[in-house]
Amino acid sequence: MINHDDALKAVESSLDRPSAARIYDYFIGGNTNYAIDRAFAEKVRARLPLMGEYCLTSRQFLGRAVRECVRAGIRQFVDIGSGLPTAGNVHEVADETRDELDTRVLYIDNEPIALAHSTLLLADTADPERHHAIAADFLQPEDLWERVAASAIIDVRQPVALVINAVMHFIKDDRNPDRLLAFYRRKLAPGSLLVLSQMTNENPVNDDERQALIDLLEYYETTTNPGFLRPMAEFERFFGGWPMLEPGLVYAPAWHPDDQTVFAGSPSESRVIGGIARKP
Repeated sequence: MINHDDALKAVESSLDRPSAARIYDYFIGGNTNYAIDRAFAEKVRARLPLMGEYCLTSRQFLGRAVRECVRAGIRQFVDIGSGLPTAGNVHEVADETRDELDTRVLYIDNEPIALAHSTLLLADTADPERHHAIAADFLQPEDLWERVAASAIIDVRQPVALVINAVMHFIKDDRNPDRLLAFYRRKLAPGSLLVLSQMTNENPVNDDERQALIDLLEYYETTTNPGFLRPMAEFERFFGGWPMLEPGLVYAPAWHPDDQTVFAGSPSESRVIGGIARKP
């Protein structure tokens, strides 16, 4: 974990281009973003007016997924690509769901800016005995998992909920995501849960939306994280054939919706797919 002064320096030095983490934060109503991020977000919104609702869909799915993991007996969470601490963090949802306050959460991100903000903001809401943020890269799985095992927060011999939410649309196929996910699946203890979601380009409502999704990827080429959208059939392989928790891989608003779920009446319009699988 970096110290407070280094965190501030990292924030100050990151303002030359939009940050994907801060753009997402802006879209879901957070306060950890800057003018360069907001300008980019509004450019995206002008082309894809529901982009904010898509991001909110991802965040809401995360919250519902964490609650279901806790109810399923999971007490440890590893959140890879956690981004910026904002409303509905994993540790907050877990503690709200379980009164015993015995869940542990390790946040992982490779963006210095995200880790910097985590260092500054987790201090306000987290229990340092149970909640940490560390730097590691999803694309370097051996190193990342070594850091998880050495964290003193997670016991990798016990079941873990591995959360990779709204991340895979930043991992292009030339980065070999199949090898990456296979590695992480191998490392998880039996009984662990794998939580995955990403934006999809499946079933655009018309040609204009199809082109808007193409334009979205072009816009993101100028940010810290270029994007890549997948249809559901391509995304499903990342679960490795493990048994899925009900209702399986679906549009995110159809996954245990509650009275706050956006797109609950029309899940396929959400542009977000997700699900949870359990390691046998």
